[in-house]
Amino acid sequence: MQRFNTPIGVQQGSKILFSDFADGGQMWVGEGERETRQQITFAHPYLAVPMVMVGLSMWDMDNRTNLRCDLSAAHITGTGFQIVFRTWGDSRIARVRADWTAMGQIRDDEQWDVE
Repeated sequence: MQRFNTPIGVQQGSKILFSDFADGGQMWVGEGERETRQQITFAHPYLAVPMVMVGLSMWDMDNRTNLRCDLSAAHITGTGFQIVFRTWGDSRIARVRADWTAMGQIRDDEQWDVE
C-alpha cells in the first residue's frame, strides 16, 4: 500500500500505439514475438513514482488467427512512463489504442520550503 502525505494528483490519457494494417507493419504481417513502446510524458510531474494503470480501449485484430496481447507500463518515473504492447505467434493485430491513469503525490502550493 502506498500512503500519501501531500495532495494527490490524477492524470489520464489515451494513445494510439500503432496502426499497422495500413502500411503492412510488423504487428499486422509479422510472426513470432513483437513489441512496441510509446513514451508518455506527464503534463505535470509527480514528487515520487506514481501508480500507473493501462488498459486497452481499442483493439482491431484479424479473427482468423489467435488473439494474444500483453499490455503493461514500464520505466515509470515522476515525469512519465512507457506503454508496452506485446504479441506473439501468428497473431495479426491491425491497431491498438491504450488508455492510462496515473495517480501520485504532487506538490502542495501552500507548503513552504524552509531551509
